[in-house]
Amino acid sequence: MSQQAASRGGTVWALVITSVAGFMAALDNLVVTTALPSIRKDLGGHLEDLEWTVSAYTLTFAVLLMFGAALGDRFGRRKLFGVGLAIFTGASAAAALAPGINELIAARAVQGVGAAIMMPLTLTLLTAAVPVAKRGMAFGIWGAVNGLAVASGPLIGGALTEHVSWQWIFWLNVPLGLALLPLARMRLSESYGTGAPLDFTGTLLASGGLFGIVYALIRGNIDGWTSATVLTGLIAGAALLGGFVRHGIRGKNPMLPMRLFRSRAFSAINAASLLMFVGMFGSIFLLSQFLQGVLGYSPTEVGLRMLPWTGMPMIVAPIAGYLSDRIGGRPVVTAGLALQAVGLGWFALVLSPDVSYAAQLPALIISGIGMALYFAPAASLVMASVRPSEQGIASGANNALREVGGALGVALMASVFSSQGGYESPVAFVDGLEPALWVGAGVVALGAVSAALLPRRGSAAVAAEVPVTKEREPVSV
Repeated sequence: MSQQAASRGGTVWALVITSVAGFMAALDNLVVTTALPSIRKDLGGHLEDLEWTVSAYTLTFAVLLMFGAALGDRFGRRKLFGVGLAIFTGASAAAALAPGINELIAARAVQGVGAAIMMPLTLTLLTAAVPVAKRGMAFGIWGAVNGLAVASGPLIGGALTEHVSWQWIFWLNVPLGLALLPLARMRLSESYGTGAPLDFTGTLLASGGLFGIVYALIRGNIDGWTSATVLTGLIAGAALLGGFVRHGIRGKNPMLPMRLFRSRAFSAINAASLLMFVGMFGSIFLLSQFLQGVLGYSPTEVGLRMLPWTGMPMIVAPIAGYLSDRIGGRPVVTAGLALQAVGLGWFALVLSPDVSYAAQLPALIISGIGMALYFAPAASLVMASVRPSEQGIASGANNALREVGGALGVALMASVFSSQGGYESPVAFVDGLEPALWVGAGVVALGAVSAALLPRRGSAAVAAEVPVTKEREPVSV
């Protein structure tokens, strides 16, 4: 075999392995949503337990993502990719075998640890394997596969739950993971990063702070907002996050240097991303239960009916990318977030215990178009907001903030839901869901305002190239 053919084969294998691994990690963000009523029926638990089945994954994924990338840079990306994949696969089996809701939540948290190590290394391993001239195409395929995972998550989860059992949303990962482990060892080349010191302090501060705040939001309506546990969670969480910010300003080699937020472009797009995921994740968490528990759709029917929302990016994203190239990313992202807010508000307006699917459809389509307009230019806006040498850490920070937004969104909107309604009857569910959707619409509208504050295309590019005082290079993600 010629060297060129061997190189081409290595590129194809790297693309397949990293894309499938990315698909697994991205799928587990939303695949559980359409299974929640079945999980609640089989394992018991209350609303707060269902929240943790989603948030345990997104929270550990978020806070350990940049730390996982740094581990790969220091000890070997292929080696740590295998470690993360093995943890994710084992935790998926543990989730499928969970005898109770608490064991399921614990397994979901371990899944998030595995995904946090595995997911960021997919891009660095792919970058090392693909020639520069072909990276655009490779990244496009990798991104499309991840987008497909998000779009198909509710549908795959619903179909497996209805036709097999909810446990199979987790069993699905096991044969894929077992197949990828030997392939990764045989077909991927080892590579290393800068070897910068690991930021244990920043990881512990971020993890503790976010856990405290999410815990308090989930327990607020149960224990009372003035109870000792809730106040402790809020105060301690805020203090730890304050310590994380201070560490990012003064610490040596922090995983998230706070100086990046001096850039208006970086601050605006990350605020917009955080707020987008707060509104989107919280809404999907509640709406998937509404469609099953109140309207009586089967899990598969729920997945299909949500496709105009979750699947629209696959259709609209190329158009959004073209518009972004022509007029810049700022107006496209701003319009997308505004449409997402309108879609959630529309849903809240038509909501009733017997609302028809025809009445829901415009809200789903508008939300889907809005999501697509946001997703297409967001990554390029993040990359354009910093210097080329900082793009790795900027990408990792943006992905982490999205996952944080998902965890906060589920906790916040479920808290609003439980304060105004509940599972007692269809009317009670609608009484809680309507104000929660209005909160989601308001949060995403704030994201649109943040996106509108992005600098114009020319000034953003100039800002990213302005030299700053020399510091040690951050660990790439």
